[in-house]
Amino acid sequence: MRIASFNILHGRSLDDGRVDVDRLASAVKTLDPDVLGLQEVDRDQPRSLGADLTAVAAEAMGAVDHQFVAALSGTPGGTWMAATGDEQPGSASYGIALLSRYPVISWRVVRLPALRASVPLWSPQSRRPFLARDEPRVAVAAVLDTPRGQVTVCNTHLSFIPGWNASQLRRLVRSLEGTREPLVLMGDLNMERRQAARNSGMTPIATAPTFPAGRPARQLDHVLVRGPISATGPAEAVRLPLSDHRALVVPTVHG
Repeated sequence: MRIASFNILHGRSLDDGRVDVDRLASAVKTLDPDVLGLQEVDRDQPRSLGADLTAVAAEAMGAVDHQFVAALSGTPGGTWMAATGDEQPGSASYGIALLSRYPVISWRVVRLPALRASVPLWSPQSRRPFLARDEPRVAVAAVLDTPRGQVTVCNTHLSFIPGWNASQLRRLVRSLEGTREPLVLMGDLNMERRQAARNSGMTPIATAPTFPAGRPARQLDHVLVRGPISATGPAEAVRLPLSDHRALVVPTVHG
């Protein structure tokens, strides 16, 4: 089972600043995943041509099941609020997605609240402190019916605020207690590998720097596992013609 996690920056390329759905489709075909977790996904947003980026990716990889889950509804710079899951079709939203070439037996959504207070952080770009406000986060999990048996896969995008993202990860893992194993938890966790392992209690199976895309120096994107599943080869951080992250890909076997 080839697993990939990719923060797609709503499909935008840093080279030309454009969103091109054909470029996104080509990138997903290059990854050739059996299971794909996407973060920073737009649906019906003007900035991404009003496209359903999850549907674009699903068609490109030949997914038999997929689900987009909104973390925020509305448009950036305009009305931008926490999603509830009751958004109407056609309404602009932003969140994460999980896609699979294997049939999904069941889905589960876990909503992770934002930190209410503003937090002072340091900006490497401006070399100045700034007040950061968090946004609501969400996770989506699915039980997959694979030829080697059932496996649970969860995708998320955690806060960039240090400490709070660790709290979110611990909360998410607790919410997944009792789910069918093996369990795979992947996504942009906004923390380094050692911190991800410590706060999740799970085993990282993919080691490669993923951010920033041009000259990656940090691994913010991870694949963590629990139960009878392991990597069958080294992970790869794939540079693609979109996003500020590289995609993280790892071949696995379970059962």
